[in-house]
Formats: sequence, C-alpha cells, structure tokens
Amino acid sequence: MKLASLKSGRDGALIVVSKNLKSAVRVTDIAPTMQALLDDWTHLAPRLETVSDALNAGQQPGAFDLDMGMLAAPLPRAYQYLDGACYVCHIRRNREARGDTLPSDIMQAPLIYQGISHGFGAWNDPITGQKVEDMIDFEAEIAAITGDVPQGVTPDEATQYIRLFCLLQDTSLRRIVAPELKRTFGFLTSKPASFLGPIVVTPDELGDLWDGKMVSGKMHVHLRGQQIGNIHTGIDSPFHYGDAIAHVAQTRPFEPGTIIGLGTVSNEAADDDWSIGAGCIGEYRAMETIQTGEAKLAFMQPGDVVRIELFDFEGNSVMGAIEQNVLGA
Repeated sequence: MKLASLKSGRDGALIVVSKNLKSAVRVTDIAPTMQALLDDWTHLAPRLETVSDALNAGQQPGAFDLDMGMLAAPLPRAYQYLDGACYVCHIRRNREARGDTLPSDIMQAPLIYQGISHGFGAWNDPITGQKVEDMIDFEAEIAAITGDVPQGVTPDEATQYIRLFCLLQDTSLRRIVAPELKRTFGFLTSKPASFLGPIVVTPDELGDLWDGKMVSGKMHVHLRGQQIGNIHTGIDSPFHYGDAIAHVAQTRPFEPGTIIGLGTVSNEAADDDWSIGAGCIGEYRAMETIQTGEAKLAFMQPGDVVRIELFDFEGNSVMGAIEQNVLGA
C-alpha cells in the first residue's frame, strides 16, 4: 500500500496512492491524517488496503489524478525523529579525509542522534534560511516510520513494528557539525529541519526490496543536474533497522509516528568505482580528497537543485522523489 498527505493544515489530509503513482483517493473518512492511521493501525490499515486494491483495479469511487505538487510531507509532525550513521563506509571516508580513523567501538552499537521532529518539509520545499558560509549539505536516506514500539524490544522483534518507509533528506551545515561534535553533546544547530519524500509505502509493498532488515534498490542522487550518487541501499550497513530501533528502545518505548533513519546511504565499492558516488556532498568531497588530494565539489549555493530518488532493479521509482532548490538566507 502507498499513502501520502495532501497539503491541509499542519498535519495534512490522508490519501491512498496507486502503485504507479498516477492516481489517488481521499480516505479522511477512515483516518483524517497519517498520525491518526498510525495511532490505530491494526484496525484502520485493513480498511485502507481494501481501498488500495480497488484503486489499483480502477474501481475506486472518488479517485483523482495525483498531482505531486499537492502533497505535504507524509507525516509533517512526528513524535520522535531519530537518525543514524549506520553505513560505516560513510563515516570512514569522512574521517580518513581529515586524517582520522574509525573509533575502536564503532561496531558495538549504531550511532544515532535525535533531531527536529516538529516540522518536516515536503518533497519539493526549498532549503531556506541557511547561510552559504555554513556549508549547506543534503543527505540521502530511507527512513522507517514505526507504530508503538515497546521498551526492551530485541533487534529481531523490532522490525515488526515498522509500518511505513519513505525517503528522507537530512539537511546538514558542515561548518557547524565539527565544532558541535567536538563538544561531545551531539548535533543541534548544525541540523536544521529535514524533508520527507512524497510517498510512504508499507513493507509488503516493497516486495523483494525488503528482506526484513534492509530496503534495497538504487538511490540516484543528482546535484546541479549531474548524477553524483548511484548507491545500492541494501548493503554495507552492519546495522539494520531492527538494530537501530532496539538500540534506542533499550531505555524508552516509541510512540506511533516515530521516524528513524540509518543515515546517509553509502557503498564500500565506491572506493574503486567512482560511478557509485555518494549520498551527500561531504562524503563526495572526502572521496575527492582521498583519491586526488583536493575536494572540488562545492557545497550548496542559492539556485542549486538536489534530486533524490530510489529505484527498484527494473528502473521503477519506488516512492517518488525529493527535489529541492536552495534559497538564500
């Protein structure tokens, strides 16, 4: 099942979307918002599945042509936003470029921070209000959205509480990142509001792309009209979604509508195959530094456009795209 939120108030209006992303139908009579659906998933999701089946069969009354421009973030306000750095090659390259090594305990637990959850931007909202001198960057990710998660859940149990997946763009201000992390209290001002892709999908909708631990596919990343990333998302992370959820749930339960990402997607093979590239400017510049001695790819400037999209291995878009431009501060 594919879902989205029409722009309406602060929390959007829930719609069911067809598999081909061409049509949709309002379902606010069943659940007014995505959060309302997540709050009562067990009872409401089967009703929406019936609507989805009818929509895909061309038999759903009230169906309309989908205009992506009408869509807000699927979950504009979330009760919790957690984001990781689970693709270790992403961390390794960034550290290597500045002459540093991986921490000795890197494999003991996933690195995760808690970010802004009260205002996710839509897929096409501009990145605005940030200073160019702060080195504006994007990060291409796939996020899970959970239902209730009990405290103390194990990694193997944790994935059963995932309700939805969507694209995530986690904006980063690279000039501020380093000094904040050096103070050892974590990200704060270096991580402004993030953005969600237009469409959320249930795990079963992904078919073979979801193996119960990771979401596979090819993440295409374009910056200024040039492709800088062609990344296999289902490999090269030693920690999967269950690991990340269980790590945080050691000391807290999750409310429905928790968003959790594994961080910028990255592939080990990019060391030898430049065409794989990277899911953010920072890592791409690290690769340039390691391989050529000089970082050349510029951080984002006003007028720049970034596009992030996940494709299956037949070349079909899985959950729409994020496409944003940068406006001046």
